[in-house]
Amino acid sequence: MRAIGNFLWFILGGVFMGLAWWFAGLLAFLTIVGIPWGKACFVIGQFTFFPFGREAISRREINGRDDIGTGSLGIVGNIIWFLFAGVWLAIGHVTSALLNFVTIIGIPFGIQHLKLAGIALTPIGKTIVTSEFAAATRRANADAALTASRRRV
Repeated sequence: MRAIGNFLWFILGGVFMGLAWWFAGLLAFLTIVGIPWGKACFVIGQFTFFPFGREAISRREINGRDDIGTGSLGIVGNIIWFLFAGVWLAIGHVTSALLNFVTIIGIPFGIQHLKLAGIALTPIGKTIVTSEFAAATRRANADAALTASRRRV
């Protein structure tokens, strides 16, 4: 089912937003300072080409601790990203979502575009993983939080 969803997504417009991410990455690479954002653009662009079966989650959820992208420098990076590229990519995803919502078959694609619009606004500190890995990570974190709360009682 994922393969069919990804194929339909790609040919019905996902390719255009993926290329938009790659274009933003190329622009970021032209400014030497933007290389970290450019690398993220290429990763998220590849995710945008075939999003079904994968998710973007915070690295804090996976590692259980902050790193350079999930801490205060990540917030600064996301603000810079938002001002220069994030808002434009998000507008592209929201526009694509609205176009997809016109048809019944396009509703799942529109929902995916809205998820990608959220990623476009604040991509720093996120990583792309399979949906199964994301669910297992969230389940493990919930179990750990439950165990910790039981110890406090």
